[in-house]
Amino acid sequence: MTVYAAQGDPKRSMSLLWGRDAPDRGRRPGPKQGLSVDLIVETAISIADADGMAALSMRAVGERLGRTAMALYTYVPGKDELVDLMYDRVQAELPAEYELRDGWRAAVTARAHDMWEFHLRHPWTLQVSQARPVLGPCEYAAFETSLRILRETGLPAPMLRRTISVLYHFVRGAAQTVAEVRQAAAATGVSDEEWWYARSAVLEEVAPDFASRYPTLTWMEGEGGFQMEDETVPYLEQEALETFATGLTVILDGIETALREPGPA
Repeated sequence: MTVYAAQGDPKRSMSLLWGRDAPDRGRRPGPKQGLSVDLIVETAISIADADGMAALSMRAVGERLGRTAMALYTYVPGKDELVDLMYDRVQAELPAEYELRDGWRAAVTARAHDMWEFHLRHPWTLQVSQARPVLGPCEYAAFETSLRILRETGLPAPMLRRTISVLYHFVRGAAQTVAEVRQAAAATGVSDEEWWYARSAVLEEVAPDFASRYPTLTWMEGEGGFQMEDETVPYLEQEALETFATGLTVILDGIETALREPGPA
């Protein structure tokens, strides 16, 4: 399920994001708990964290708050604007400052791990398409922090822009794999172990010539290429974790190579 951000009314959505709808943000007195934009957004985030974007609706948020969906529209025009507010709000969790005393590489590594953990805390953020940014203050602040760290490399502005895009795509893609692995058992009712065991046995039957057809794969298996460091973690999740660590090292090595041998800006 892919959700496109920034689909609601531009003026109202941007006003809410940047706090220009001040009268609507305050809690209003009443016989029930007062509503506010902040409370609605916090509730929506908790729903998405627990059950994913498919479970999110104005009605679901209203029910969680003991209100009707119509009661929320005074504060947030609709689900499109709500997704923008949610996505921007959670990015405030990312640290704003990193120690640069040990150099840009250590800081980028810490930033990448923080982004990785952020996505796994809020896997629904991986369903929000990057095709159109939210353009909210927290999103800009998160980007500013990443840029500030990578600017320490001394890369020219155009290369810096492309490099940070590589980093963002890599972290997001790696986190997506882990998030899907964790969700697979609940969604299918089959554990990773059961899935692999069932299909491995059948594969031996349907492809008895597997080794001759795929010699490089067979060689890799014989050389321990598919052995995981921690066998207590589901195979695909462990593979993703190890790939994340290796991939991040490759990216950082690539940046250092670019600094030594700068190509076209």
